[in-house]
Amino acid sequence: MRLYFVRHGETDWNKARRVQGHSDILLNEYGKYLARETAVGLADVRFDLAYTSPLMRARETAELILDGKQVPIVVHEKIKELGFGAYEGICISGEHKAPETEEFNKFFTDTAHYVPAQGAESIEELLERTREFLEELYQDQELHDKTILVSSHGAAMTGLLNNIKGKTEVADFWKQGVPPNCAVTIVDVEDEKATIVAENVVYYKD
Repeated sequence: MRLYFVRHGETDWNKARRVQGHSDILLNEYGKYLARETAVGLADVRFDLAYTSPLMRARETAELILDGKQVPIVVHEKIKELGFGAYEGICISGEHKAPETEEFNKFFTDTAHYVPAQGAESIEELLERTREFLEELYQDQELHDKTILVSSHGAAMTGLLNNIKGKTEVADFWKQGVPPNCAVTIVDVEDEKATIVAENVVYYKD
């Protein structure tokens, strides 16, 4: 099995530094451009199947990458972005910076002491559900010889990759940083063991 993990393209909330989480924000025009350039970069890859988060920014990214290809797209809740509850929609930098930003920024700067807001998920919960998603793929005998696109989000993709690396300490969650929009990580899986072939490859020019 070969997996191509991709973070979605840019949205207006990404650009404005607003917290998205489960908020269903569409790609902006630049985000669509990033996805189309990624499609060019992956044009020679023969995908058998794609999984996408149910959020439209991830689904749009998958659809643009697969445009013109007859590839089934499966929506999967376990690769949805981390839910940030009451933090969703706040601006974390610039002139519209929200007062809650200092506490929220522990999510990036002091992950071990990050406290989810009301209605939010914890990082432990994200790691658990992304681990379960990977196990489902690894154990599905029908997928063992398939090439699969997985379209997800910054924190969710980080959770997926940390599980693959076996690095699941919450304090080290962001050790590798946030994947860029439309960054692609390629992973080979054999006998339920995953090996990262390439990480955070981008196919566009800023």
